[in-house]
Amino acid sequence: MTSSDETAFDASVAEALRGRAGTWLDVGALGAGRRVVIVAARFNGGITLRLLAGALSALDGAGVAREDVTVAWAPGAFELPFVAKAVIQAGATDAVIALGAVIRGETGHYDFVAGQCAQGLQAVQLETGVPVVFGVLTTDTVAQALARSQDDEANKGREAALTALEMAALARHTRRA
Repeated sequence: MTSSDETAFDASVAEALRGRAGTWLDVGALGAGRRVVIVAARFNGGITLRLLAGALSALDGAGVAREDVTVAWAPGAFELPFVAKAVIQAGATDAVIALGAVIRGETGHYDFVAGQCAQGLQAVQLETGVPVVFGVLTTDTVAQALARSQDDEANKGREAALTALEMAALARHTRRA
């Protein structure tokens, strides 16, 4: 996924550059054997459920076994970093996917919730060494959130799940290297 055609990743260009590096860590989004936790916000839950459906579909399609997927619910996006850290500390996860929706309203509340959620999730992954993927929509309108959570290839929950699998594989590979 990309913001425009001009910024899209071109696999053929990457492959042409591959020979110019000693080590090339591009492990893909393989799911077999991966243990994934999805932390999901109930606030704006209609959007979150759509993101969750996209994420679960992507994990299933990538070969992640149903018993290797855990879903943990939090009251809202602000609480997601705490839940993410708690499930990582409990052990047995290769990646965490954070899902939710923060929709701009008439107050500054949006800026605090969205910013602190993003910073908190980033801090958790850097502190623990376990990938935590930001699948929290931060939109101006409900219509934008609905568009980004459609049941299609552009679903941001789906995108977050594939990113989580790729990051888990990359983390595992770099630990061995």
